[in-house]
Amino acid sequence: MKRWIWILIVIAVLIGGFFGYRAYRTSQQQASLSDLQTVEASSGSLTGTVGATGTVRANQAVTLMFQTSGTVETVSVRMGDQVVIGEELAQLKRTSLSSQVIMAQADLVTAQRALDDLLYSVQAIAMAQRSLAQAQDALDDANYMLSVRQEGNRASQETLDATRADLILAERDVEQAQAMFDRLAGRPEDDPTRAIALSNLAAVRQRRDSIQRNLNWYIGGPSETEQALLDADVAFAEAQLADALREWERVKDGPDPEDVAAAEARVAAAQATVELARVKAPFAGTITSVEVKPGDQVNPGTMAFGLADLSRLLVDVEISEVDINRVQVGQPVILNFDAVLDRDFQGEVVEIGLTGLVVQGVVNFEVTVALTDPDEAIKPGMTAAVNIVVSEIENVLLVPNRAVRLRDGERVVYVLEQGELKPVRIELGISSETYSEVIGGELQEGDLIVLNPPSILFEAGQGPGFFGR
Repeated sequence: MKRWIWILIVIAVLIGGFFGYRAYRTSQQQASLSDLQTVEASSGSLTGTVGATGTVRANQAVTLMFQTSGTVETVSVRMGDQVVIGEELAQLKRTSLSSQVIMAQADLVTAQRALDDLLYSVQAIAMAQRSLAQAQDALDDANYMLSVRQEGNRASQETLDATRADLILAERDVEQAQAMFDRLAGRPEDDPTRAIALSNLAAVRQRRDSIQRNLNWYIGGPSETEQALLDADVAFAEAQLADALREWERVKDGPDPEDVAAAEARVAAAQATVELARVKAPFAGTITSVEVKPGDQVNPGTMAFGLADLSRLLVDVEISEVDINRVQVGQPVILNFDAVLDRDFQGEVVEIGLTGLVVQGVVNFEVTVALTDPDEAIKPGMTAAVNIVVSEIENVLLVPNRAVRLRDGERVVYVLEQGELKPVRIELGISSETYSEVIGGELQEGDLIVLNPPSILFEAGQGPGFFGR
């Protein structure tokens, strides 16, 4: 009898435990459902982004150094000053410079004067023109002499006839003078009449011989030596003319570009040496540091100033090879800075690297972003969170990223339907930081999506229900 009583007691305890446990689980489920956060599935616009972080840098930045030794005489700027290209920032005392730098000033004056003469003086053109004319005259004279001294060209027929007639008369004069002297030849040598007769004889003989030589020259030709000299004179005159012509061609249309380039190079070399005594701004920007003071002794390589162009701020970020083809130059960018909270800054993609950088087996591409609305609060060196807007779509079904779970290899969201939690399969398209596009599945607009589904959930009165992530 006692045995059946114990059996009944055990059965009663088991039945009571079952209903008690079921009531406990039901109360737990109700409490769990009351803690759920939900949102209705709805349509809207979605901005797809690719995110990365990077460091702000200036468009241009440089550390300026002294190029020679000396003593600093003046420092013309302070940190934060705006300077223009070519502005003098510091200068060394002239007396502290090397002799080479000091003498460069005189070399610069000489080289500049030579360049000005080359560019603006017409003297070279006039001299070349005169030399060309003189060379042409010399060649004409040489050709004339070569021609007139050839056989048959030395005299005209009239000249030959006249010379022959003069020779006949000269022969007659010699005969007459010889006859007169012969009659007086017996007189003493100091006899005046005899002396006059002898002098006349000598004079007419000289005249006859001169006419004979002229006639011989007229009817003769040059010797081998004379011909060689005549040909050489012509060749030399031709060479001089060719040189003069080349010089004229070189300067007639203005100075030779090569001469100008050489003169400009001499000016530039002297100017560069003179500028060693100064530090100038290579571009317009802001002085970011001043490292020297008047009186400091400096050497080549001594740091002088920091200069940066802060008018355009850039951020370099590394984008994965998976996303790089979605990034294009000109795409808008949203930037955030830890130094400036609760504010979005705008930017634009301005450059995309053409080759990937491999770091620990991961391939990234460098992308440069320019801030389009820079602020004084943003400074080079700050860290920026960069979100590149790669796509924008309108009127699509959206789901919060935090609600998406992976169940049996598929993406699902849990919806609350008549007090019960139900998994709904979805297919996703593009995503932003907070939402994703739904391109397929069973989710309908208006469904109540659970943002924080519990890991384990039992449906009231039905044993284990849908649970898990």
